[in-house]
Amino acid sequence: MEPVRVRIRDHEYLIKSDGNQEEVLRIADFVNTKLMEVENSTEGLSERKTAVLAALQIASDYFQVLKERDEELARMRRQTEALIHQIDLIMD
Repeated sequence: MEPVRVRIRDHEYLIKSDGNQEEVLRIADFVNTKLMEVENSTEGLSERKTAVLAALQIASDYFQVLKERDEELARMRRQTEALIHQIDLIMD
């Protein structure tokens, strides 16, 4: 795949990815949005500190999604087991 040129803040990067161009651009836009959120909420941070805080927010969002997914899977597992138990009762 051809590298995709993206702009993160004031810097351009060539990104090689297994994903398609639209996906890479969407991710770059997401990162830019997180960086702007940090910049708008805290004044006077260096570019490095802004990037670290944005990365921490992205990681926090990611782990929250994983937690929600795990909780949903556990809920579905309990429902499936309850249905199997009900079917077993009927079949016996």
